[in-house]
Amino acid sequence: MNPHYPAFKRIITNPILFKFFVFQKLSSAFWAGLSIAHFDEKSCEVRVKLSWFNQNPFRSMYFAVEAMAAEMSCGMLALGQVYKRQPAVSMLVEKLEAKFVKKATGVIIFTCEDGQALQDTVNEALNNPAGSKLGVTSIGRNQAGEVVAEFYLTWTFKAKSL
Repeated sequence: MNPHYPAFKRIITNPILFKFFVFQKLSSAFWAGLSIAHFDEKSCEVRVKLSWFNQNPFRSMYFAVEAMAAEMSCGMLALGQVYKRQPAVSMLVEKLEAKFVKKATGVIIFTCEDGQALQDTVNEALNNPAGSKLGVTSIGRNQAGEVVAEFYLTWTFKAKSL
């Protein structure tokens, strides 16, 4: 595990530090109302509530806001593994696939449970000059626990040259 992961976790799990972090680094997520519902080494849950700002004309959540929450649920786990690494590791979404199952209204929680796989892939990237890739899943559920969307993201990681 990244030795700096605990410091990153402190930022992400502190509501004030998280809001500052998101406003500074991911301002669209700040304005869309994304927040962390749960975060540890294995999983991350991102919460988003339907509001006037993130809805479409059909009074459901705009698909791009759902994609943002799905990406964040996986991306925070990945970011924790690359945070302050030496050598630095770049990360990028290479591919995104989505399946929209049900109209997204109310509060939606996007969950990614691929933390261990992301940790292993980042460690592999540090030892492989070509980098590494990993496909991860984020599932969005409404307050009733019904699946509203499924996202599949392919992340790439590569150690930067010193």
